[in-house]
Amino acid sequence: MTEYQNIFTRVQVRGHPEEGVPLAYNARDRVGQPFFSYWAGKIGNAQIGPVYLGWLGVASLMFGFAAFEMIGLNMWASVDWDPIQFVRQLFWLSLDPPAPSYGLSIPPMAEGGWWILTGFFLTISVLLWWVRMYRRAIELGMGTHVAWAFASAIWLFLVLGFIRPVLMGSWSEAVPFGIFSHLDWTAAFSIRYGNLFYNPFHMLSIAFLYGSAVLFAMHGATILAVSRYGGDREIEQIVDRGTASERAGLFWRWTMGFNATMESIHRWAWWFAVLCPLTGGIGILLTGTVVDNWYLWAVKHGVAPSYPDVWSGGN
Repeated sequence: MTEYQNIFTRVQVRGHPEEGVPLAYNARDRVGQPFFSYWAGKIGNAQIGPVYLGWLGVASLMFGFAAFEMIGLNMWASVDWDPIQFVRQLFWLSLDPPAPSYGLSIPPMAEGGWWILTGFFLTISVLLWWVRMYRRAIELGMGTHVAWAFASAIWLFLVLGFIRPVLMGSWSEAVPFGIFSHLDWTAAFSIRYGNLFYNPFHMLSIAFLYGSAVLFAMHGATILAVSRYGGDREIEQIVDRGTASERAGLFWRWTMGFNATMESIHRWAWWFAVLCPLTGGIGILLTGTVVDNWYLWAVKHGVAPSYPDVWSGGN
């Protein structure tokens, strides 16, 4: 029983491969011969496969792969197809949106057209995967909570790359495809609009980001702490109360003053995580369209103090 004290899964139960619940009569069967991986079992389920993709999954992966290839090949072309320079400069390479002069028009491929085509393919891939998640949940008799959580992330994705640029009238307002270029865009975006930290929806987004991280970490730690009593079998604990649930709930009431249950803590964590990109997307959408300078907005509404004018007297 003490084996469960480790943060990794120490005990691996092996039996016949689990094929999963039966699918509807009109659904294709899962494919692939399931097998077991010792190292996968160290951090989770040791069984790999069978896999069900369906036409939605296949289409999503195809569009996503095409977008990935467009980004990679454009980056590679930017260093004259030099593989060494591609690897060395990978973090600095970027596929940028069109220049402001093009507005919302379609530019030549080498001047932003590849960015638009890549964004289109990537968006199709993400939306197809959302539909797949929703339909898989319905097929398995599950709730659609995971699909709607994913939709919250898609909302922020669409605000950054499509909705806000359309409202601003220029594709140049969108985020480039690149690692450091994306970070540079974020910093420049904040500076251009008077420090995004004064955006109240950005404040909420960060609060939910940190809050969800703490909630997930504390919940995970609590379940690991009572796994020696079977706490990792949470669903069973809900319907057939055992010593793990009582200890975990009591611990939270004693240390957090929060009367959480095996079910309610997941709702709290779900809402905190979902509200992070949801409020973040609202904050981004209001920037430049409604508020041009968040610092001045904060001063006007009593959120931030105004800086004293120390230069005008000398001039």
